[in-house]
Amino acid sequence: MSLPHAILTALLEKPSSGLELTRRFDKSIGFFWSATHQQIYRELGKLEQAGLIRALPQTTPTRGQRKEYEVLPAGRAELATWVAEPAEPKEIRDALLVRLRAAAVVGTDGLVDELRRHLALHRTRLAEYAEIERRDFPAERSAEENRLHHLVLRGGIRLETFWIDWLTEVLAELDT
Repeated sequence: MSLPHAILTALLEKPSSGLELTRRFDKSIGFFWSATHQQIYRELGKLEQAGLIRALPQTTPTRGQRKEYEVLPAGRAELATWVAEPAEPKEIRDALLVRLRAAAVVGTDGLVDELRRHLALHRTRLAEYAEIERRDFPAERSAEENRLHHLVLRGGIRLETFWIDWLTEVLAELDT
């Protein structure tokens, strides 16, 4: 995934300012594609320069007023092309996995504490995802309009569940 495509997606969902995008990234997209405030603003400038987005006209121009952006037809077309492009699955690059392998050579001193810390972090993230699911996707509400959003969330829930199960298994193995 690329940051420009994440921004185009977010702007198609709702025209926003850079600050609003940053806040929305922190609450949703940021769970699987993080970006700093500076990266978002830099990409907004590039997308605008490329003719993929535009700043909405302001009714009263004032210095320092925030710009709100919307996606232009060329941006929608770019995003649709990107969605349809084939992509290889991303390889896992996680330092924790390398640490576990290194521990086989140098010993496990300190590793158990780090594994427990990661386990706690994944449990916290899983609880956050479960709360989002409870709040945003209740069973009684029709999910047709949000079904793809819900599927992304379900993927995150399954990933966190995997990490919790695997870390629990590793810790049990190290305790023997």
